[in-house]
Parts: sequence; structure tokens; C-alpha cells
Amino acid sequence: MTGSVRLDAADIRILRIMQRDASLAVAEIAREAGMSQTPAWRRIKRLRDAGIISAIVAIIDSKAVGLGFIAYCFVKLVQPSRVNIETFDRMVESWPEVLVCDRITGAADYLMKIVAANIEAYDAFLRQKLLDSEMVADVESRIVVSSVKSVLALPLAEA
Repeated sequence: MTGSVRLDAADIRILRIMQRDASLAVAEIAREAGMSQTPAWRRIKRLRDAGIISAIVAIIDSKAVGLGFIAYCFVKLVQPSRVNIETFDRMVESWPEVLVCDRITGAADYLMKIVAANIEAYDAFLRQKLLDSEMVADVESRIVVSSVKSVLALPLAEA
């Protein structure tokens, strides 16, 4: 349903606040957005119902929970047919190590962001999951040595 809701300046203020800290109480969001609590609550509900706010989650530091190894994989399918793409998409959904998987244009069919405890765990993921699929023709990995910037907040423009 996303796209059917027209965002105004108040919606954008609420979204910016919630991108910064979605754990705030509605009263605090309303205060920061310059409105009373009931209209803020109604706007938040409308934004959730429309799918603009798709989830409210805790962002966990991967290193703090022992998952400090990050790699990006370019994946090329043997035959990128509709059936193979749909099958591969379903497989990827079941792999918790995959944080992001985008179907892309160019020499590779997918770009995936993988998290693991260490290089050995990443190697096990590659061998036991990704390369175990007969649909995968090639995998090219890029290992992250340092993260310069990592944000989830969208750069929302004023309405």
C-alpha cells in the first residue's frame, strides 16, 4: 500500500524523529514534532498502516554479539530464469547470515551483505549454503576491513 499516502511536513518530522529513536513514547514524538499526542498517534498509525513505517526494531551492534566479520558477495546464477530466481530468493530468505540481498544489473545477479563470527564461519556459510546450491555459478567476495558509515535513516526531504 506504500505510495498511496501523501506525506506532509508533519509526517516528515515524525519520520525523522522515529528514524533517530523509535523507542520514544508517542508523547515525546508529538512534543518534538510540535503537535499534541492524539494527532501524532493518528499520523504514526496511518504511516504504519500504509507501510511507510514497515517495522520498529532494535539495532544491535554486530561486534558486541560476536558477529564482527562482514563480507559482500556478488553472486552469479548458472541460469537466471524466473524459476531459478524465485527459488534462489526463497533460499536466501532462510539464511540468517544474509543481512541484505539485492538483485542487481551487470555481471552478477545478486549483491549480498553477509555477517559471521569470523572468516571460518563465513567460509562455512559459503561452502555449506551458497556454493552448495546448483544454481550458483560464481561468487565473488569482498571482505570489509573497516566500516566508515553505516546508517539506516533515509535522507527525508521536507514535504
